[in-house]
Amino acid sequence: MKVFKKKGELTRFQILAEIAKQQPHLRQKDIAEKLGITIQAVSENIKSLTDEGFVEIREDSARYHITKRGIEKLKKEASDLRKYADEVSETMNTYKSIWPAIAKEKLKAGEEVWLKMEKGTLYATKDETSAYAEVLQDAEKGEDVALIKLNGIIDLKHGSVTIIKLPVINRGGSRASDLNKILKIYKKGFDKVGIMGTVSRVVTDKLNIKPDFEFATPHSTVAAAKRGLNVLVFAVGNMTKSITKKLDEEGINYVIEDVKYSK
Repeated sequence: MKVFKKKGELTRFQILAEIAKQQPHLRQKDIAEKLGITIQAVSENIKSLTDEGFVEIREDSARYHITKRGIEKLKKEASDLRKYADEVSETMNTYKSIWPAIAKEKLKAGEEVWLKMEKGTLYATKDETSAYAEVLQDAEKGEDVALIKLNGIIDLKHGSVTIIKLPVINRGGSRASDLNKILKIYKKGFDKVGIMGTVSRVVTDKLNIKPDFEFATPHSTVAAAKRGLNVLVFAVGNMTKSITKKLDEEGINYVIEDVKYSK
């Protein structure tokens, strides 16, 4: 659909609409102020609309009047504009409801697929689950796929968080940490590892543990746990409070392991 194809047609439409309201004592100045254009622009457009028979000026009242032809023009353009706005709204609604996932198999546009969360990632599959959607575009196995019309509930349980509380630097830092105990905890297996503080960085370096996130760790930990991942967090001293507060707010289970080396 083409709306207002020529330059200035929108302004002409707006001026015609103002005249159609038949406000008494309507002046060019009033139209200019309302539309945010110059009086000269209003004057030129009214002259053009008058010459083309869409507007007339009645000598008995010196007022602008929209003609029958002008009313037909205004109705048609208003209808075109409404249809165009509806198309834009529909497009925006579609974009708002698009969800990305990873294709478990080759998928075709229009096909109904099932959804499941694995290790924090949403997958589209042909195996039945409790949630389903429609494929928007073709996708190969392993590709990202756009989904629309999501229905049902994605089966998702919160993961758990284990917090390793490390001694602060003035109480020994990494040198006062029981590395053997930490390693045993780590070997239990976790989906993600986060660290908070310099001492945490040194401890993980000593144990050759590569952290997944180091900044905004409380937020990242909560986000991962809410996606069903089990997270191990290294925190120094009272830093544990900032993360436990977030976990408590979200209702995520956690345990704190104090690993200060005891002689």
